[in-house]
Amino acid sequence: MKKLSFHPIQHFLTVTEHRLLVMKLCFKVGLYQQGLLHDLSKYSFAEFWVGAMYYQGNRSPNNAEREERGYSSAWLHHKGRNKHHYEYWVDYNSRAESAEEILIPVKMPIKYVVEMLMDRISASKVYNRGNYSDDLPLKYFAFSMERITMHEDTKRLLYKLLKMLSVRGEERTFKFIREKLLKRAAA
Repeated sequence: MKKLSFHPIQHFLTVTEHRLLVMKLCFKVGLYQQGLLHDLSKYSFAEFWVGAMYYQGNRSPNNAEREERGYSSAWLHHKGRNKHHYEYWVDYNSRAESAEEILIPVKMPIKYVVEMLMDRISASKVYNRGNYSDDLPLKYFAFSMERITMHEDTKRLLYKLLKMLSVRGEERTFKFIREKLLKRAAA
């Protein structure tokens, strides 16, 4: 077991920077309530303490905890309380006939897919600092998209939005989300 260091101030600043950026991005597409409430559980003891212990500044402390312990207690707490994570939308299949069918992904409501997009953009900006480009969130998603338990409709929509961001940039992607995607979802 490697020696852990404790960085509560740096972790607080990183979490807060991320939250404020997600809030700003959500506001740009009209998701005001989600922007205000985004990731508040990161300030809870269960998540904050672990995050401060595994803080590195250039990636999620959950990954460091996972490498050290074999799982992330902070992540288990977080994903069960935040609907913008696809893992929140995985349920138990009472009709399962095999081990592969026990857990099934549920289609996410569009407003949470949009918040997930904003979360991914913000995380890419915060952890990559001056090296961010609009294709980074797509590259990160493409690396794991075949292995994750996400409803196919949700996966297609997220990929479409990430691809649009990569090709057209934030302004045009957010305009599409605000003027078409969220309006269709509300109708």
